[in-house]
Amino acid sequence: MTYVLAIDIGGTKLAAALVDEEGAVLRSATRPTPREQVMAALGGLVDEVTGDGPAPVAVGIGCAGPLDRGTVSPVNMPSWRRFPLRDEVRALTGLPTVLAGDAQCMALGEHWLGAGRGSSALLGVVVSTGIGGGLVIGGRPLLGPTGNAGHVGHMTIDPYGERCECGGRGCVERYASGPNMTRWALENGWRPGSEHPETARPDARMLARDAADGDSVAVAAFERGAAALAGMIASTAAATEVSTVVVGGGVSGAGPVLFEPLARALDDVGGLAFVRAVRVRPTTLGVRAGLAGAAKLAWDYSRSAN
Repeated sequence: MTYVLAIDIGGTKLAAALVDEEGAVLRSATRPTPREQVMAALGGLVDEVTGDGPAPVAVGIGCAGPLDRGTVSPVNMPSWRRFPLRDEVRALTGLPTVLAGDAQCMALGEHWLGAGRGSSALLGVVVSTGIGGGLVIGGRPLLGPTGNAGHVGHMTIDPYGERCECGGRGCVERYASGPNMTRWALENGWRPGSEHPETARPDARMLARDAADGDSVAVAAFERGAAALAGMIASTAAATEVSTVVVGGGVSGAGPVLFEPLARALDDVGGLAFVRAVRVRPTTLGVRAGLAGAAKLAWDYSRSAN
């Protein structure tokens, strides 16, 4: 049996696993992401996972972006700016190494083993602190010239809209990410219900609970976010003819308070038959999707190199 090493790097957690050709995990481990000396922590994690086990044949990495031809500059990892992650991991392991964005790996993982299995054209969307995305067309991830294809969170859905943290205007992320839905709700009079701890900072999880309980402002915040997501999905479908959209990330755990207004909004904005035919599904792999996609990336890369 042969294995690849899959690595998933985020602002809060590092994860790694040995994964076989069917997607089964032999062993895995996680560690918190330190503010400094991230590569030292990653090296220890790789040693823990590979240890005395079978030697992997390749490495696949999913990392928060933006990316640029093998370098990464994750917004929430200030110690890495244009950090040559692909080359550093290649030097660490001595193995063929391939890198993609974390949301791209989520999309690839869902296409391989999850809710998007068998789709000819898939869009994976991560709705969390930010909004990321990835495209899998004809079974292959669409990465783009610098590795940033599928950056759907910064598609403009309102050219006269709010200024986004990225510097653009009217970006999906400004309307539909967890912190931005929470911000809008607070600005419009929402206060977390009495069942929430008084010392807790208001967040999207509280907002979702209150929306489920019928709080009008919380419901409106999710409807506003869902409308932004629907505009992005319809535009992406019109441009790429994706047939399946898989939605993951922490905010997707809100369930019906997100997916029901999203279905209504898509029905409203979708015009052409192939756009209206898009199927939207929640993730089935959850947090495992990123590692699964990184593993599939490594398997595909190792086969193409032979």
